[in-house]
Amino acid sequence: MTGYGKAVAQLEGGNLTVEIRSLNAKSADISLKTSLIPKDKDIAVRRKIADALVRGTIDVFLTWEPTAAAAAGKINTDLVKEYCAQLEPVMGTSKPDPAVLASILRFPDVVDGGKKDFITEENWPLVEAAFDECLKKVDQYRIHEGEALHKDIVGRVGLIQSLYDEIEAMEGERIETVRAKILKAAEDLKVSLGGERFEQEMILYLEKLDINEEKVRLRQHCKYFLDTIEGEPYPGKKLGFIIQEMGREINTTGSKASHAGIQKCVVRCKDELEKIREQSMNIL
Repeated sequence: MTGYGKAVAQLEGGNLTVEIRSLNAKSADISLKTSLIPKDKDIAVRRKIADALVRGTIDVFLTWEPTAAAAAGKINTDLVKEYCAQLEPVMGTSKPDPAVLASILRFPDVVDGGKKDFITEENWPLVEAAFDECLKKVDQYRIHEGEALHKDIVGRVGLIQSLYDEIEAMEGERIETVRAKILKAAEDLKVSLGGERFEQEMILYLEKLDINEEKVRLRQHCKYFLDTIEGEPYPGKKLGFIIQEMGREINTTGSKASHAGIQKCVVRCKDELEKIREQSMNIL
């Protein structure tokens, strides 16, 4: 499921901003897009994220914003003097030109930008607390999205169930339609069907087209789907298997329909099931 969270840790010398973005995936694919996390904390951070978010394509960003005092840095005067002394024979004067001095200040190590390791063992609890807050916000984002997702999917499963109620109501009409088709075919072929023989042929034909088992199994699958989504903490993968079974029953119903109205209901069921399949990819 998609999610986003942001938290700030106030450390000595500046603020450390933690951002986590998550997209749907079958497993926890964690990418730490930062070099600020100490190597010895890398595994612990990944484990904390995986335990909290379970799965998803998860990107972690850390941004360091130093205070004005820390950003200003400290000039290494001894190094500046050394550069000026080396340039004195070239320039012919001990007084450097302002433009040359400005260039020297841009040399490596001339201006110390402050401590390089912003995250230390001492301030790690503050950083870890920021991670916890950020993960909590990602989870809240997912919960909010999940509520809307749950409402949508449950509504679509209910619609499939109601469409099968419509199919059941058309069963009597379908039998009459099949009977009429057989009579017309016999008439076109100039075949005489006796009453008893005709009924036998009807029974055999309708047994091949019977969709009662498909209706029963589809309703069972729908109930199992709803029970799973309501009762299990991480139902995503199981819902995918149930959707496959629902699809089989709907397809079989369509192949046996022999009725325009039932075929329309089957098409609508397939449309709703495909939307459920797409949405279920976002369920943990």
